[in-house]
Amino acid sequence: MDVVYNPKDTKKEDSCSCGEHNSCSCSGHEHHGEKVSNVNNIGRKQKEKTRFSEMPKEKRKLIMIITAIFFYGAGILANQFGVQKSVYIALLAIAYIVAGKDVFKAVFKNISRGNFLDENFLMTIATIGAVLIGEYPEAVGVMLFYNIGEYFESRAVNKSRKNIEELMNIKPEIAYVIENGEIVEKDPDDISVGEHIIVKVGDKVPLDGVIVKGKSRFDTSAITGESVLKSIGEGEEITSGIINKNAVVEVEVTKEFSDSTVSKILDLVENSVSKKAKTENFITVFARYYTPIVVALAVAVVLIPTFVLGQDLSTWLYRGLIFLVVSCPCALVLSIPLSYFSGIGVSSKNGILVKGSNYIEALKNVDTVLMDKTGTITKGVFEVSKVNVNGDFSEDELLKYAAIAESRSSHPIANSITAYCKGKVDIDISKIEEYEEISAHGIRLIYDGIEILAGNDRLMKSKNIKFNEIFAATTKVYIAVNGIFCGSIEISDKIKPGMKNTIKEMKSVGIKNIVMLTGDSKEVAEEVANEIGIDRYYSELLPNDKVDIVEKLMSENSESSKTAFIGDGINDAPVIARADVGISMGGLGSDAAIEASDVVFMTDEVSKIVPAIEIARKTNTIVWQNIIFAIGVKVLVLILSVLGLTNMWVAIFADVGVTILAVINSLRILKYNKK
Repeated sequence: MDVVYNPKDTKKEDSCSCGEHNSCSCSGHEHHGEKVSNVNNIGRKQKEKTRFSEMPKEKRKLIMIITAIFFYGAGILANQFGVQKSVYIALLAIAYIVAGKDVFKAVFKNISRGNFLDENFLMTIATIGAVLIGEYPEAVGVMLFYNIGEYFESRAVNKSRKNIEELMNIKPEIAYVIENGEIVEKDPDDISVGEHIIVKVGDKVPLDGVIVKGKSRFDTSAITGESVLKSIGEGEEITSGIINKNAVVEVEVTKEFSDSTVSKILDLVENSVSKKAKTENFITVFARYYTPIVVALAVAVVLIPTFVLGQDLSTWLYRGLIFLVVSCPCALVLSIPLSYFSGIGVSSKNGILVKGSNYIEALKNVDTVLMDKTGTITKGVFEVSKVNVNGDFSEDELLKYAAIAESRSSHPIANSITAYCKGKVDIDISKIEEYEEISAHGIRLIYDGIEILAGNDRLMKSKNIKFNEIFAATTKVYIAVNGIFCGSIEISDKIKPGMKNTIKEMKSVGIKNIVMLTGDSKEVAEEVANEIGIDRYYSELLPNDKVDIVEKLMSENSESSKTAFIGDGINDAPVIARADVGISMGGLGSDAAIEASDVVFMTDEVSKIVPAIEIARKTNTIVWQNIIFAIGVKVLVLILSVLGLTNMWVAIFADVGVTILAVINSLRILKYNKK
């Protein structure tokens, strides 16, 4: 049984999910390499074949099973009614050959590569051994039920593949491009930036762009996990992968498909299989040694009682053959990676991109979450709330100097000041002679021979400016001209709706420590923390301080506890990279954020940490259920075999039956729904 599980484009004859090449104890049955197809093959359809050899493999397998059952049943009935033994044996032989055809082909193919210890070889030896000791019906029955199990196992895995593909079915197949006044169908890969496309009602948006004509409501659930339709109109950006539900719109393409949201999501999910959890690595090592050990035990079970203790050869040979039947760890090698990939798939469906099963494993142990305040807890949309003028300066003068100072900055606070000053004062930025952004302090510049300082209290103190410090729970920008303080501007930022409830939900899933980090004043930090229910916060931080605090809190945690940091992905790359689980919000806009992050939330909702942890924990529970069940059943059958309390029928269940049940159990994660 080949239990290859790799959503990436992997040659099935060269590798298997336990990481070995051409020597894996689980490789062999060539058709099983397609149980779980490449993520890139989403939506592809196989053409219907007419000849038997070209039929879909499941259908061909079913016909062979039915044929084998017919001859097996005929042989059993022939024996019951006293028909000649040669007829009875001939009917069972036909059933055995029909049922074992694919197994025998795989055996010869693998032997030619030097791979003996695969399940096909072991199953063949076990059934031939049963024939040699006269257990004809059991030999044929085991081969037949092995194939029946393989059939249902293949169906179960194909079902899982289909479910995962449906979760990831966000790639549009065609786009409607406007060329010379006509609408032409094109592959999204062939469309360039600047071209105009039509998105019809019911169609997926094929590429990222801006709506230039029309307005509609869109189903964004495939990207963000949100079920509420979103209204998008002229001049607004639109994301590939979402579905138009209301009216036809015309879109100007702003990104080629390779740079689109859909392409980045598919790449992240596809590449996630390369980052394996510790549990997966354990299974890799386990699979490498399990089969040889059990085969060696099978030989010992036959030889020691027979030649050392002088007991009956046929009795112990039969018990040794049972060892061979259960000697492949296929249930583990197939179901464990499938469980993790199902977890990654259902996370994506909920707007959570997890970059590897190792991060699924880490998420389940998160009990400390640190969050940046601005843009994460708050909206990050600043508004001027108060202007404080000092001395002989007028408000217009203060606003003019503030607008000049912030004119070259892209910081959200600077944008709020320039937006407020627009229309109130006139400035000529060509008169700026020197310009310097001082990290964690503010701005210094020379404008038409005048020195202007704009920043926080640290900037004023470092320049020995006497100023009127404000202790209100707002963000303050102090302005000084030629060393004289001329006033301040207070900026406010609103807390995101539902943050208080989000904090409660985080605590309900076992997050013990929720910490807010901010460069703002203690007054601002305290007010926000009290409003949403955070017990611990750090204020007035410099950029490097955040990394130090993350490292400090990580050192305080036990080895099994993990620390996550959630940021907006713009200025938080160093601390995102340092945390056990670095999480950026707001989708795929920043390549630096994607590179630094372990998890990406497709919306700017902190609340997605709750389903992320719930999915991770449910995935981990299923993984360990499968491990304990598979190993437990196999060990039990081996013990019962030595004691003579079981037979090959039970052994075949311990192999194929357990695999089917483990695969079905792995699919339960796909039914996750946030409470």
